[in-house]
Amino acid sequence: MSLCFAILVTGQSYSDQSSATALRFCKAVLARQHQIYRVFFFNDGVHCANSYITPPQDEKALPDQWQQLQQEHELDLVVCVSSALKRGIIDEKEAQRYEIGGHNMAEGFSIGGLGQWVDACINADRIIRFGN
Repeated sequence: MSLCFAILVTGQSYSDQSSATALRFCKAVLARQHQIYRVFFFNDGVHCANSYITPPQDEKALPDQWQQLQQEHELDLVVCVSSALKRGIIDEKEAQRYEIGGHNMAEGFSIGGLGQWVDACINADRIIRFGN
């Protein structure tokens, strides 16, 4: 039986293991032929979408890993707009809206609101949260 998951990521990329654990969980779910309806990044979880993250050379950047998974499986990676703006994560459209000279949201992620998280909860069989 195939299940459909909604994933909520609220932990910061490198302050705790929740974001990395969420990524590993998503890979395991997909390897078992289940589906992921949406991954929603909220609160500090929005840092997973920051294209400016540059970890030490012996580590792979978490945003890069999420991007790769998104490309391989066409995942819907949604970043909460209010959480993102408060933490300095901004896409091209919001940068234009607020007349900011640049943007730093990694490709493969999109800005959205809590309505998209509610939609994911309604349409998924299982809801899993990673983070505080």
